[in-house]
Amino acid sequence: MSESFDSDEIETISLRQFTEDAYLNYAMYVINDRALPYIGDGLKPVQRRIIYAMSELRLGADAKYAKSARTVGDVIGKFHPHGDTASYEAMVLMAQPFTYRYPLVDGQGNWGAPDDPKSYAAMRYTESKLTKYAELLLGELGQGTVEWAANFDGTREEPVNLPARLPNILLNGGSGIAVGMATDIPPHNLNEVASACIRMLDKPRSKVKDLLEHIKGPDFPTQAEIISSQEDIHQIYETGKGSVKTRAVYSVEGGDIVINALPYQVSGTKILEQIAAQMQAKKLPMVMDLRDESDHENPIRIVVVPRSNRVDAEALMGHLFASTDLERSHRVNFNMIGIDGRPSVKPLNELLSEWLSFRSNTVLERLKYRLQKILDRLHILSGLMIAYLNIDAVIKIIRTKDKPKEELIEKYKLSEIQADAILDLRLRQLAKLEEIKIKGEQDELSAERKELEKIIKSKARLKTLLKKEILADAELYGDERMSPVVQREEAQAFNEKDLISNEPITVVLSEKGWIRAAKGNDVDAADLSYRAGDSFLEALPAKSNQDVVFLDSTGRAYSIPCHTLPSARGQGEPLTGRINPPSGAFFTGLVTGEKEDQYLVASDAGYGFVASVGDMISKNKAGKSLLTVPKGGVVVQPALISEIKHEFVAAFSNEGRLLIFPVADMPVLGRGKGVKIMNIPKARVVDRVEIMSFILVFSEVDTILIHSGKRHLKLKIDDLEHYRGERARRGLKLPRGFQKVDAVSIERQN
Repeated sequence: MSESFDSDEIETISLRQFTEDAYLNYAMYVINDRALPYIGDGLKPVQRRIIYAMSELRLGADAKYAKSARTVGDVIGKFHPHGDTASYEAMVLMAQPFTYRYPLVDGQGNWGAPDDPKSYAAMRYTESKLTKYAELLLGELGQGTVEWAANFDGTREEPVNLPARLPNILLNGGSGIAVGMATDIPPHNLNEVASACIRMLDKPRSKVKDLLEHIKGPDFPTQAEIISSQEDIHQIYETGKGSVKTRAVYSVEGGDIVINALPYQVSGTKILEQIAAQMQAKKLPMVMDLRDESDHENPIRIVVVPRSNRVDAEALMGHLFASTDLERSHRVNFNMIGIDGRPSVKPLNELLSEWLSFRSNTVLERLKYRLQKILDRLHILSGLMIAYLNIDAVIKIIRTKDKPKEELIEKYKLSEIQADAILDLRLRQLAKLEEIKIKGEQDELSAERKELEKIIKSKARLKTLLKKEILADAELYGDERMSPVVQREEAQAFNEKDLISNEPITVVLSEKGWIRAAKGNDVDAADLSYRAGDSFLEALPAKSNQDVVFLDSTGRAYSIPCHTLPSARGQGEPLTGRINPPSGAFFTGLVTGEKEDQYLVASDAGYGFVASVGDMISKNKAGKSLLTVPKGGVVVQPALISEIKHEFVAAFSNEGRLLIFPVADMPVLGRGKGVKIMNIPKARVVDRVEIMSFILVFSEVDTILIHSGKRHLKLKIDDLEHYRGERARRGLKLPRGFQKVDAVSIERQN
């Protein structure tokens, strides 16, 4: 038989409204009952239920270990109707000392390792009980301090929250992802947080900067350094959001670099993989070996062996910090369920103030609960005292009357509770000694009652009690900070040149613009083989991690990394394959050295200036304009300027003239035409009749060697005095036979 429904009884709702309401209900459930911790006890519902279930099983710190499966069974069967795997994983996290700063569960068996936190054994193999620290959450549970609510099936009650005696929300922190929001609260040091609580009790209007005198920053369960700046740390606690940066700790032992502390939640195995991957990719040529020497005594001991003792350990570790998880940023988001039951992000001072309000209410309820217990006991004791004072009459009533309870109530003006207590007395308690005990108990309880009433009525006394209890708990459970807060410079990863070995080479340039590099600095480049029609032009000593700069005849500069040059075992390769000089230009010289090294650059028209290598380097294939060359002029090979004082410039013309003047007379420029070095008429330069063919920079102790055909001439400082003059002069003629200068060089005196 089918039932008929009146259309007026059917509720109609749009699909959009239904789905919106359903999703909002689900979102609020996830936020309040799954993902975010409560500010009072710092726990999510599953964590709270695990701790409460273990306390109900009497698995305190002094108890024997019990199978974890037993605990999980009670949790999901009585309080948390979800999967056993998820519940056990939450329990594991509370037992891992490398995850929780102050573990709540004491585990026996395999509970995971820092390298692999999820490598824990199944719950049927592990045993557990509560830690001593868990007493901070459970110690006042049965003292009227919390609200109770029915469990999921209404068969029993569970606490809505736990009466935490310290702000566990900060001490152990927590992370979670809800719908549209998340939380990431780092752990903190118990002593520091307790000290900050005392500060807030003494000065409720304290600012974040005042509290940071006590709380130096997060305190992770690892000895890695916190390297965030004080400004960043202050900003995190001021806004409740940000990130904190941690860095591994290392030491140098016998030339080896030993890493003995890793950032929070960083696996040593992953670090080894990251460093090994760089070694295989030849991005760490300065590292010879990598070892994992971790054991039971040294949980973290990763040894990096440099290739030689010349490797800068600080620079190497700076690169590893920047390129691996040896340095890591942890997101911070102080998002939690407040006392009002709403999720919000709280700054440090507001967080502590709200928790202290929670704690104050908890202590007040505990005191009221105790006071009521005392009043109830005093009420019973007063009835017992009446009975002892009239013991014979009371015994007679009990023996002779059919309803002794009503008779006692009526005759001695007792309450039902007092009458029941008298009737429950045992014969052995009728001794005279019991009367003395009752009197003594009355006096003790009366004194405690007066003290409790004073505290309940006085905010100052309540605040004093709060401070005493916080300090006592800090004394009992507090420890030293594990994560030092230090100031460090920002880590820099090696660039491509830093990773290149610093080996001596000789860069060789031919007249046709072919380039190559020979190993070592003692290479006779003129004796190398050259292509038919080509010959040696210039060679300079360099290092494989430097750049080499080429100058063309128009005054443009081009740079190429030395380590990319072809080997001198062959005949090299043309520069035009790597760079794009202007049409008709040819290469006339090259420069190497550090960026701060200086060279005298000049054109054979007699103009030039001093420039640094850094000003010549260009990543552009078309190079950069360096020297403005007058019409008809060509760039000559630059001359290196050393750091020796009293250096001189020696300028030679193709007609055998020589001019010497101090190098200090030359300006230092980034680019341009420069100033006149040697006075050569423009017309003669244009016709290439007379040019400045060579320039040298030498010191007083050097000897200049001049070649003309098969003849050569050595000139020392005394001989060169004759050619001294002012810059921009014509210069004086060299001795007969040297009117045509083929080459010049310097014999250095060490």
